[in-house]
Amino acid sequence: MEILLLTTLIIAIGMAFFLVKVLSRKEGTFSSQHIHDSQAMRDRGIHCVMDQDREMRRKSRFAVNEKS
Repeated sequence: MEILLLTTLIIAIGMAFFLVKVLSRKEGTFSSQHIHDSQAMRDRGIHCVMDQDREMRRKSRFAVNEKS
């Protein structure tokens, strides 16, 4: 029973912190966390794994990317 109450308390505290974060944000929205939406990542040439896979498949359907 103690574990159940402790778990409920931890979840309630987490939800309270999340509520504070949502209320403090403009219009309650968050910026995108996807790699393809980050300008800094695009500048470094870092892509989403799905985009990288698609790129490699365009080069050759059966290509294997080996790094030594």
